[in-house]
Amino acid sequence: MTEVSSMRAVHGIDIGGSKIELVGYAIEPDGALVERHRRRVATPREDFAAFQQAIAELVNEADATLGLQAPVGLGLPGIVDAASGRQLSSNVPALNGRPVAQSLRERLQRPVVVGNDCQCFALSEAQGGAADGLPSMFGAILGTGAAGGYCVDGRLIRGLNGIAGEWGHWSLPASLLARHGVPLIDCPCGLRGCLERYVSGTGLSNLHRHFGGEGSEAVAIAARAAAGDALARQVLDIHVDLLAQAFATLVMTIDPHAIVLGGGLSKLGHLYEQLPAAMARHLFQGLAMPAILPPHFGDAGGARGAALLALQSHP
Repeated sequence: MTEVSSMRAVHGIDIGGSKIELVGYAIEPDGALVERHRRRVATPREDFAAFQQAIAELVNEADATLGLQAPVGLGLPGIVDAASGRQLSSNVPALNGRPVAQSLRERLQRPVVVGNDCQCFALSEAQGGAADGLPSMFGAILGTGAAGGYCVDGRLIRGLNGIAGEWGHWSLPASLLARHGVPLIDCPCGLRGCLERYVSGTGLSNLHRHFGGEGSEAVAIAARAAAGDALARQVLDIHVDLLAQAFATLVMTIDPHAIVLGGGLSKLGHLYEQLPAAMARHLFQGLAMPAILPPHFGDAGGARGAALLALQSHP
């Protein structure tokens, strides 16, 4: 206990719709995070008091393991109202409209920093991950939806409203959709033609269904294409072009040195092979394409990124 308690520590918590995972880290003198504790419990989805209690029990247990009271970073789905601190959208209904960070600070009596789970993914890959040491990077989640985060010199850039990296709700050009015979789709966010409706894993399945397929999962569509299925190949080609246009817009907007893919589609090898050339077709000549990289930490990066966010806010 004495050896551990002489160190600084931080807890990172990844909040999901079905599980909460806490990882307790000791902080080495050089700033490296060393995992000392990990625990996962089911997410109380409907009861905010039960949610708070679950977090408190996890944090107290981690404190006991590490031998000191540590600050907490939480990665949450959805976004937070920068003015009120209330959660605006989440796949955990109990959190909607709640001042999550403030409530947990009062309950835990310590610094608590809340960030978007996709931003936490980006931060983890920027510090010690696939984009470690690069001047800038964008972490692009391609899972059920599409979101991400932007880091410069290993630090997360959150923006005025804390939503920097919400690229999934940019709109694809109607002319590009028309070129491929893809309809303009309404998005639950209230906009139309949002990227995530087309380029996410869900979007790829919907494209497959639109062109007469069964709407299979992304990995199955890729396997069919590799086996010679013409429809699957057509759908993957359209998907790559739509995604390439989105990434080309990222290049023209923030010009990252690398784009690290996350989520289920990060497992599709053809994206790393085809995207650079496909992106170049949407940009003027002479530009260098950012490296398109697979994630180093993958799904395990959520809690780590949350811990890093807490340290960025409370060095």
